[in-house]
Amino acid sequence: MQMTFGVSSSVTLLFDFWDVHGPAGMVLSVFVVLLLTVFYEVLKVWRVWLGRSSKLAPPHCPDAASLPSHSDTISVLESSPSESSLTPMASHPPVSNTRNSWLLHCIQTVLHMLQVSLGYMLMLCVMSYNTWIFLGVIVGSVLGYFISFPLLGQT
Repeated sequence: MQMTFGVSSSVTLLFDFWDVHGPAGMVLSVFVVLLLTVFYEVLKVWRVWLGRSSKLAPPHCPDAASLPSHSDTISVLESSPSESSLTPMASHPPVSNTRNSWLLHCIQTVLHMLQVSLGYMLMLCVMSYNTWIFLGVIVGSVLGYFISFPLLGQT
């Protein structure tokens, strides 16, 4: 196996059954790799968008109005430091949609698994040292980024 980039229409990609011989097979293989790379970029942006859109609002403290101001805190600390450390902290209410967050976490985990697997497969395609396949990955990455990145601004 050669370890330098070469321009050839004969290459084996990822599996034994993906054995390319001839220009038509190479064009089809480059197109498939390009589409896989576009999907990889869209998947990355989708994971970020899903994470952003599902962020829970920080829990609202119902006792915020009753908390002492900065000057009150200083006077309390100066008068009795041992008692101020014993005051109970305001507890946040538990998140009510635990099931939804668990489902979201499972979805994010599956998407992460897909993204990592696809990334390694694309890396192995590039490691075939075929210039056409390499260019297919690069063009697919550029095209996928160009298509999907503006979607992040639409949250």
